[in-house]
Amino acid sequence: MKRIFLTLAALANVSMLASLILGLQVGDPMTMGGLDPEVNVRIGTHILVGLAALTSVTLVHALLFTYFMGTGRWVEETSQAYSLGKEYHKRNQKLKYGILPGVMLTFLMVLATGCFGAVADPATAVSLVETTGISDSTLHFAMAITTWFVNLIVNFTQYIRIAKNSVIVEAVLAEVRRIRIERGLPVD
Repeated sequence: MKRIFLTLAALANVSMLASLILGLQVGDPMTMGGLDPEVNVRIGTHILVGLAALTSVTLVHALLFTYFMGTGRWVEETSQAYSLGKEYHKRNQKLKYGILPGVMLTFLMVLATGCFGAVADPATAVSLVETTGISDSTLHFAMAITTWFVNLIVNFTQYIRIAKNSVIVEAVLAEVRRIRIERGLPVD
Protein backbone atom coordinates (compact mmCIF):
# COMPACT_ATOMS: atom_id res chain seq x y z
CA MET A 1 0.00 0.00 0.00
CA LYS A 2 2.92 2.34 0.65
CA ARG A 3 3.95 2.47 -3.02
CA ILE A 4 0.37 2.87 -4.23
CA PHE A 5 -0.22 5.66 -1.73
CA LEU A 6 3.02 7.45 -2.63
CA THR A 7 2.17 7.32 -6.33
CA LEU A 8 -1.40 8.56 -5.90
CA ALA A 9 -0.47 11.20 -3.33
CA ALA A 10 2.30 12.48 -5.61
CA LEU A 11 -0.14 12.71 -8.53
CA ALA A 12 -2.70 14.53 -6.38
CA ASN A 13 -0.08 17.00 -5.16
CA VAL A 14 1.18 17.54 -8.71
CA SER A 15 -2.38 18.29 -9.81
CA MET A 16 -2.69 20.81 -6.97
CA LEU A 17 0.60 22.42 -8.00
CA ALA A 18 -0.47 22.50 -11.66
CA SER A 19 -3.71 24.23 -10.73
CA LEU A 20 -1.78 26.73 -8.65
CA ILE A 21 0.66 27.50 -11.48
CA LEU A 22 -2.18 27.81 -14.00
CA GLY A 23 -3.94 30.19 -11.65
CA LEU A 24 -0.88 32.38 -11.50
CA GLN A 25 -0.82 32.53 -15.31
CA VAL A 26 -4.44 33.65 -15.71
CA GLY A 27 -3.63 37.35 -15.91
CA ASP A 28 -6.19 40.12 -15.57
CA PRO A 29 -9.66 38.64 -16.03
CA MET A 30 -11.05 42.09 -16.82
CA THR A 31 -8.88 42.55 -19.92
CA MET A 32 -11.11 43.76 -22.76
CA GLY A 33 -14.03 44.03 -20.34
CA GLY A 34 -13.75 40.35 -19.41
CA LEU A 35 -14.04 39.23 -23.03
CA ASP A 36 -10.40 38.38 -23.78
CA PRO A 37 -10.63 34.83 -25.17
CA GLU A 38 -7.07 33.92 -24.12
CA VAL A 39 -7.69 34.92 -20.51
CA ASN A 40 -11.02 33.10 -20.49
CA VAL A 41 -9.38 29.92 -21.80
CA ARG A 42 -6.72 30.16 -19.06
CA ILE A 43 -9.44 30.66 -16.45
CA GLY A 44 -11.37 27.65 -17.75
CA THR A 45 -8.25 25.49 -17.76
CA HIS A 46 -7.39 26.60 -14.22
CA ILE A 47 -10.90 25.73 -13.02
CA LEU A 48 -10.87 22.29 -14.67
CA VAL A 49 -7.43 21.42 -13.32
CA GLY A 50 -8.54 22.71 -9.91
CA LEU A 51 -11.55 20.40 -10.00
CA ALA A 52 -9.27 17.53 -11.01
CA ALA A 53 -7.03 18.38 -8.04
CA LEU A 54 -10.02 18.40 -5.69
CA THR A 55 -11.13 15.05 -7.06
CA SER A 56 -7.69 13.46 -6.87
CA VAL A 57 -7.01 14.69 -3.34
CA THR A 58 -10.40 13.39 -2.21
CA LEU A 59 -9.79 10.06 -3.96
CA VAL A 60 -6.42 9.57 -2.25
CA HIS A 61 -7.87 10.24 1.19
CA ALA A 62 -10.91 8.05 0.55
CA LEU A 63 -8.73 5.21 -0.71
CA LEU A 64 -6.52 5.46 2.35
CA PHE A 65 -9.47 5.39 4.72
CA THR A 66 -10.91 2.40 2.84
CA TYR A 67 -7.54 0.65 3.21
CA PHE A 68 -7.62 1.19 6.97
CA MET A 69 -11.22 -0.01 7.18
CA GLY A 70 -10.35 -3.18 5.25
CA THR A 71 -7.20 -4.00 7.18
CA GLY A 72 -9.00 -3.18 10.43
CA ARG A 73 -11.74 -5.67 9.64
CA TRP A 74 -9.18 -8.28 8.61
CA VAL A 75 -7.12 -7.75 11.79
CA GLU A 76 -10.25 -7.93 13.94
CA GLU A 77 -11.60 -11.12 12.34
CA THR A 78 -8.20 -12.82 12.20
CA SER A 79 -7.55 -11.93 15.84
CA GLN A 80 -10.88 -13.47 16.82
CA ALA A 81 -10.38 -16.59 14.71
CA TYR A 82 -6.91 -17.27 16.15
CA SER A 83 -7.58 -15.89 19.67
CA LEU A 84 -4.87 -13.25 19.36
CA GLY A 85 -6.51 -10.77 21.70
CA LYS A 86 -7.64 -7.26 20.91
CA GLU A 87 -4.30 -5.43 21.01
CA TYR A 88 -3.66 -5.61 17.26
CA HIS A 89 -7.14 -4.36 16.45
CA LYS A 90 -6.89 -1.53 18.97
CA ARG A 91 -3.59 -0.38 17.47
CA ASN A 92 -5.09 -0.52 13.97
CA GLN A 93 -8.14 1.47 15.09
CA LYS A 94 -5.95 4.11 16.69
CA LEU A 95 -4.09 4.54 13.39
CA LYS A 96 -7.31 4.57 11.37
CA TYR A 97 -9.07 7.17 13.47
CA GLY A 98 -5.85 9.17 13.71
CA ILE A 99 -5.98 9.93 9.98
CA LEU A 100 -9.54 11.28 10.04
CA PRO A 101 -8.77 14.82 11.28
CA GLY A 102 -6.18 15.31 8.54
CA VAL A 103 -8.51 13.88 5.91
CA MET A 104 -11.35 16.19 6.93
CA LEU A 105 -9.10 19.24 7.30
CA THR A 106 -7.58 18.76 3.86
CA PHE A 107 -10.93 18.10 2.21
CA LEU A 108 -12.50 21.19 3.78
CA MET A 109 -9.49 23.31 2.82
CA VAL A 110 -9.65 22.13 -0.80
CA LEU A 111 -13.35 23.02 -0.87
CA ALA A 112 -12.68 26.40 0.74
CA THR A 113 -9.96 27.09 -1.83
CA GLY A 114 -12.49 26.49 -4.60
CA CYS A 115 -15.02 28.72 -2.86
CA PHE A 116 -12.47 31.52 -2.54
CA GLY A 117 -11.71 31.00 -6.22
CA ALA A 118 -15.37 31.55 -7.04
CA VAL A 119 -15.34 34.71 -4.95
CA ALA A 120 -12.20 35.88 -6.79
CA ASP A 121 -14.11 35.79 -10.09
CA PRO A 122 -14.86 39.43 -10.96
CA ALA A 123 -18.16 38.36 -12.52
CA THR A 124 -19.55 37.33 -9.13
CA ALA A 125 -21.43 39.79 -6.96
CA VAL A 126 -19.75 38.48 -3.79
CA SER A 127 -16.56 39.97 -2.42
CA LEU A 128 -14.69 39.50 0.84
CA VAL A 129 -12.50 42.60 0.48
CA GLU A 130 -14.50 44.66 2.98
CA THR A 131 -14.57 41.79 5.47
CA THR A 132 -10.93 40.71 5.23
CA GLY A 133 -9.18 43.78 3.86
CA ILE A 134 -7.45 41.48 1.36
CA SER A 135 -8.23 41.25 -2.34
CA ASP A 136 -10.26 38.19 -3.29
CA SER A 137 -7.59 36.88 -5.65
CA THR A 138 -4.91 37.21 -2.95
CA LEU A 139 -7.16 35.41 -0.49
CA HIS A 140 -7.71 32.59 -3.02
CA PHE A 141 -3.97 32.35 -3.72
CA ALA A 142 -3.07 32.31 0.00
CA MET A 143 -5.65 29.60 0.63
CA ALA A 144 -4.35 27.53 -2.31
CA ILE A 145 -0.76 27.70 -1.03
CA THR A 146 -1.84 26.87 2.52
CA THR A 147 -4.01 23.98 1.34
CA TRP A 148 -1.21 22.49 -0.71
CA PHE A 149 1.23 22.77 2.20
CA VAL A 150 -1.25 21.23 4.66
CA ASN A 151 -2.00 18.42 2.20
CA LEU A 152 1.73 17.64 1.93
CA ILE A 153 2.02 17.44 5.72
CA VAL A 154 -1.11 15.29 6.02
CA ASN A 155 0.16 12.97 3.27
CA PHE A 156 3.46 12.60 5.13
CA THR A 157 1.71 11.68 8.38
CA GLN A 158 -0.56 9.29 6.49
CA TYR A 159 2.45 7.55 4.98
CA ILE A 160 3.89 7.06 8.47
CA ARG A 161 0.59 5.57 9.64
CA ILE A 162 0.51 3.22 6.65
CA ALA A 163 4.01 2.02 7.59
CA LYS A 164 2.93 1.47 11.20
CA ASN A 165 -0.17 -0.40 10.04
CA SER A 166 2.02 -2.62 7.84
CA VAL A 167 3.94 -3.61 10.97
CA ILE A 168 0.66 -4.60 12.64
CA VAL A 169 -0.44 -6.66 9.63
CA GLU A 170 2.96 -8.39 9.47
CA ALA A 171 2.80 -9.15 13.20
CA VAL A 172 -0.67 -10.69 12.83
CA LEU A 173 0.54 -12.76 9.87
CA ALA A 174 3.54 -13.96 11.89
CA GLU A 175 1.30 -14.97 14.80
CA VAL A 176 -1.11 -16.80 12.48
CA ARG A 177 1.83 -18.59 10.86
CA ARG A 178 3.21 -19.60 14.26
CA ILE A 179 -0.19 -20.90 15.43
CA ARG A 180 -0.80 -22.81 12.20
CA ILE A 181 2.62 -24.47 12.43
CA GLU A 182 1.98 -25.41 16.08
CA ARG A 183 -1.35 -27.00 15.09
CA GLY A 184 0.13 -28.79 12.12
CA LEU A 185 -1.97 -26.83 9.62
CA PRO A 186 -0.67 -25.95 6.15
CA VAL A 187 1.19 -22.65 5.84
CA ASP A 188 1.62 -21.01 2.44
